[in-house]
Formats: sequence, structure tokens, C-alpha cells
Amino acid sequence: MQFPFAFAFMAVMIVAFPAAAQCTAAPAPGVDWRRCLLDRRDLRNADLTGAVLRDASLQRADLTGAKMAEVDAIDARMNSAKLEGVDFSRAVLREADLTRANLRKSTLREADLRRARLFRADLREADLTGADLGGADLNGADLSGATWIDGSRTCAAGSVGLCQ
Repeated sequence: MQFPFAFAFMAVMIVAFPAAAQCTAAPAPGVDWRRCLLDRRDLRNADLTGAVLRDASLQRADLTGAKMAEVDAIDARMNSAKLEGVDFSRAVLREADLTRANLRKSTLREADLRRARLFRADLREADLTGADLGGADLNGADLSGATWIDGSRTCAAGSVGLCQ
């Protein structure tokens, strides 16, 4: 009778402990920051390759130059975040909120941006080759000099909301 009780107690401890610690984990490839509040955090040049950022809040965070290839950031909130020069190659940013984010010179190659909110985002000189923008809100987004999803067209200066 003691064994099942001890086993159940240990199982609860094993499950509960990592969930409490994940939001305080140091930035690293594959870090699990699911549903974490990371607003205004300084993560410049951090390597977050393959990180899990689902439902995380990174509003006004500084991720300039970060490596975020293959991140899972479904429903993440990155409003007004500094994302200049970030590598988002093959990232899943489905339904993410990137309102007013600075994505200038970022790489979004093959990124999943379906239904993402890029309202008034700065995408100047960004690389969107192969990105899926189905249902994305690009209203007011500056696409000047961006490489468009076909990989062969560069958006003209003054392209706002759509690539011209």
C-alpha cells in the first residue's frame, strides 16, 4: 500500500516542478516558455532556435539579432517588440500578434504567418521568401524593400499593406 501512494506523490512532484520553473529558465535553444510573461525582456542576440513560445507575451521585448528559427510561437504576443534582424526561418507564428513590431531586415523564410497580426509592423528589407501569409493582417505594414513570398520580387519603396 505504501508504494502506490509514494509513486503518486513522486509523479505529482515531477509534473509540477518543471511547469513552475520554465518561465525563469535562461534563454537557450529549445527553451519552453509556453504561456510565460516576458514583456520588456532584453533578449538581444539570444539563441532561441526551436523554442516553444506558444501563448507567451513578449510585448516590447528587445530581441534584436536573435536566432528564432523553427520557434513555435502560435498565439504569441510580440506587440511593439524589437525584432530587427531576427532569424525566424521556418518559425510557426500562426495567429501571433506582431502589431507595430520592428521586423526590419528580419528573415521570415518559410515562416507560417497564417492569420498573424502584422498591423503597422515594420517589415522593411525583410525576407518573406516562401512565407505563408494566408489571412495575415498586413494593414499599414511597411514592406518597402522586402523580398516577397515568391523570392524573386522586391517590394517597392512606399509599399504599405501590400507588396508593389
